[in-house]
Amino acid sequence: MTKTVHHWIGGRTVEGASGHSGPVTDPATGEVTTRVDFASAAEVDAAVAAAKAAYAQWGQSSLAQRTAVLFKFRALLDANRDAIAELITAEHGKVHSDALGEVARGLEIVDLACGITVQLKGELSTQVSSRVDVASIRQPLGVVAGITPFNFPAMVPMWMFPIAIACGNTFVLKPSEKDPSASLKIAELLTEAGLPDGVFNVVHGDKVAVDRLLEHPDVAAVSFVGSTPIAKYIHTTASANGKRVQALGGAKNHMLVLPDADLDAAADAAVSAAYGSAGERCMAISAVVAVGDVADDLVAKIRERAEKIKIGPGNDPTSEMGPLITAAHRDKVAGYVQGAKEQGCEVVLDGTGHSVEGFENGHWIGLSLLDRVPVTADAYKDEIFGPVLCVLRAETYEEGLALINASPFGNGTAIFTRDGGAARRFQLEVEAGMVGVNVPIPVPVGYHSFGGWKDSLFGDHHIYGNDGTHFYTRGKVVTTRWPDPADAPAGVDLGFPRNH
Repeated sequence: MTKTVHHWIGGRTVEGASGHSGPVTDPATGEVTTRVDFASAAEVDAAVAAAKAAYAQWGQSSLAQRTAVLFKFRALLDANRDAIAELITAEHGKVHSDALGEVARGLEIVDLACGITVQLKGELSTQVSSRVDVASIRQPLGVVAGITPFNFPAMVPMWMFPIAIACGNTFVLKPSEKDPSASLKIAELLTEAGLPDGVFNVVHGDKVAVDRLLEHPDVAAVSFVGSTPIAKYIHTTASANGKRVQALGGAKNHMLVLPDADLDAAADAAVSAAYGSAGERCMAISAVVAVGDVADDLVAKIRERAEKIKIGPGNDPTSEMGPLITAAHRDKVAGYVQGAKEQGCEVVLDGTGHSVEGFENGHWIGLSLLDRVPVTADAYKDEIFGPVLCVLRAETYEEGLALINASPFGNGTAIFTRDGGAARRFQLEVEAGMVGVNVPIPVPVGYHSFGGWKDSLFGDHHIYGNDGTHFYTRGKVVTTRWPDPADAPAGVDLGFPRNH
């Protein structure tokens, strides 16, 4: 019997009333295990109304009150990390250790939110003119919304709502309909931590729910993480409706391997960064650019390692990679590999025929490795979001850099080298928002901000870190002049000397 995931509005579970729902499958078996309610525009309105009502008090609450709730939430999140990871594995398919890592990275942002008092300190200048002081302060926006993807159903929402509510906003989350259960568990933990009803709400659904959030007059800001086409749509539509927007799009992250690099370390990094989480992450390395004569050895080392990766159900402790999220996505990823040879690629590994004994109906695909990939190939041009690694070859550092900078994406990149001067030059010259030096997946820690360049980000603010605090608040400058008490009218004595 399948369960049903409902909305969370005003501090309680609310059954869907639209009459529409969607299936949630176990990617390892292909079976529909859950139905998720899809919200109508009216149900989104109810969630926004609950958030607006809660903002009247939460927006005026003390920093001490907000952080007290967040500290309790952090403890509950830590205590329930296994339970949340199990929900993620059951609906997303990633291995349990990967799911635990996702929760741990989300905890980093909760830690940051617990210390929001430092981030919200204002500035004061005294005596800018005679008896005039100027103060700069930051205040919350009101109701803000988050629209999040399937690949990190716990972590990406936690990139958003802890900072948003710590700053005094109230929040409406629209998570992916493909793996919605983690968001409900988080809502329950927030309520258990003492968060007032309506401060955090969850509505499930499809484009109907998304569009209503983008146009709703009481939503002040929208945060989004997903593909580039949808990020463009979110940014354009929400901005046209007068909202502040941070929309993080897709990626085609390159790893530049110079001739002096430690090839074993580079191969290890390429395999973990390309195939970890089945490649379903925007920070995956999907293109390796081998410089000079190292390409043949590097490809051989990558292949040797990739062939040893064990693929299986995410709840099997021996599995190193799980299935893809849906059968349709599996077939789409396979299509890039199946068409690669015709487009000039050398297919070193073809994982499209992979299956797992006893789980034949799961959304399985093996690891694929493509060499000598031309920049015109679809496997190179598109964000595949699966376990497919492209290897390109360049004669020089300059050629490799130019290749990377020609990509329309600019999310993350990495260089592997023993030369500090080359690494320093690369980090300044490459056109990407996040750079790793001998680090394949340069996701910043919580107190630095995450975000790309070019078609990987739409809007002015990166996510979490200082940018997150600035995104969820707006500045106000107060200029003050007070008369000196010694200038009080005759007859009023405040005890101040008259001889100043």
